[in-house]
Amino acid sequence: MRQPPLTSTASFRALASHAAEAKDWQLRQLFAADAERFPAMTTDAAGLFLDYSKNRADARTIALLLDLARERGVEAQRDAMFAGEKINLTEGRSVLHTALRMPRGKQLLVDGQDVGAEVHAVLERIKAFTDRVRAGAWLGHSGKPITDIVNIGIGGSDLGPKMACLALRSYAHPRLKMHFVSNVDGHDMDAALEQVHPETTLFIVASKTFTTAETMLNAHTARRWFLASAKEEHLARHFVAVSTNTAAVQAFGIDPENMFPFWDWVGGRYSLWSAIGLPVALSVGFGYFSTLLEGAYAMDEHFRTAPLEQNMPVLLALTGFWNRQFLGAASLTIAPYHQDLNRFPAYLQQLEMESNGKRVTRGGQPVDTPTCPVVWGECGTNAQHAYFQLLHQGTDIIPIDFIAALRPTHDLDGHHDALLANCFAQSEAFMKGKSADEVRAELAAQQLPPAQIDALVPHKTFPGNRPSNTILMDQLTPATLGALVALYEHKTFVQGVLWDIASFDQWGVELGKVLAKKIESELTGEIDPARHDSSTNGLILMAKAAKVQ
Repeated sequence: MRQPPLTSTASFRALASHAAEAKDWQLRQLFAADAERFPAMTTDAAGLFLDYSKNRADARTIALLLDLARERGVEAQRDAMFAGEKINLTEGRSVLHTALRMPRGKQLLVDGQDVGAEVHAVLERIKAFTDRVRAGAWLGHSGKPITDIVNIGIGGSDLGPKMACLALRSYAHPRLKMHFVSNVDGHDMDAALEQVHPETTLFIVASKTFTTAETMLNAHTARRWFLASAKEEHLARHFVAVSTNTAAVQAFGIDPENMFPFWDWVGGRYSLWSAIGLPVALSVGFGYFSTLLEGAYAMDEHFRTAPLEQNMPVLLALTGFWNRQFLGAASLTIAPYHQDLNRFPAYLQQLEMESNGKRVTRGGQPVDTPTCPVVWGECGTNAQHAYFQLLHQGTDIIPIDFIAALRPTHDLDGHHDALLANCFAQSEAFMKGKSADEVRAELAAQQLPPAQIDALVPHKTFPGNRPSNTILMDQLTPATLGALVALYEHKTFVQGVLWDIASFDQWGVELGKVLAKKIESELTGEIDPARHDSSTNGLILMAKAAKVQ
């Protein structure tokens, strides 16, 4: 059913009117006026705690946003996704990443197939394989156990498992070292191969079709490197595949028994929970991988059943929507105060921007509002010394999601208190700022002369009133990581419904790939250069000239 334009809806118009009243609100004043603001604007689910009280919003704002969510059909669309309906309209597919973490025995029939049974059949194969590798029973061609695992993928088949392996470093097998290669740039593969030995390395080639250009270029490079010191019959001991193309996998030299399938209803950026997560299961063990799935499932159940007023993904999505639509926040920064989450901002970049970076509705009409903000970030406290200056005193309003664990997984004295102190202080500083009067009083206490005080006050004043969320967990564990990722998956889904865009396709990725294939043939001399624009022609000629120097 085609949705009316977002701006024409009664709930959006009510929000626009409310925003005109709220534009001059100050967070300091909102907190001062409401002693119950913190408990009223926090919620918990699946081992996570969300504080959204430092957004420039009040109870009326949230109520109006909830009205919009209901008018846009968030609940109905959510139920359709969980039921396996084909909500990926442009590709005619179901969207069933949530089925990948359903517990054993839970049935979901889609096109007559029991999806749950199929998922657990693959999980059983993953368990059997990863148990052998981790126990040292899977041996390389010379009889030595595997010590290094190189995952060759791109996009979702790289960002998800890499992020999770780094995040769960404390749970990793002491013998197994994980490596990830995704960039078609040979420097990426070269750096990985320098660290491994052919006799003890296992390569995972992750490509659903086994034709992804970047992945297969890297896979064939790894194959040639391996065969420089081994025989073709040894390939099956050192290469496995995550794919559905049995013929191509077998032609490469991989035993089909060591091919782990997944399904066309698994989008790349939602595929961590599938066989794409094989590196995670190898690193931390199938037991902890199962716990990762359980954490995500706990968030799924919360999202599926909790009233919208207490629904964590919905509230995170709605406050983000408010900031984007009515505060003009064109970007969102992710600041995990946990070094093991250092790839989480990059993971969210793909999740949110590939999903909701769209300019037309599901019905093909131009969207009449801004859509997905630019997502970026870095770990605290590094971020504080890199770009927080702009967030504090720059001309743009950039909301921040702070993410932290209340307890560390290390035993180094003093570090965690300092980390949390910085995290909480930054969120307070973004909210409160520092007024000119406060700066003046502070400088006067230092007994600076009045002229110097007058000169310094503008530079030391912080406007504050910067919105932020804080997400806390007790510790970063497989369960809380699963819940955290699922939280942002569902947040992304809700915002896509509000904008009425197709969140589960990525046609914009394809154009550059098509052009790159053509230009590559021109660079290698297989075909004569086509007529491009003068810039592209000039760049091609420079690259060809450099090859003959």
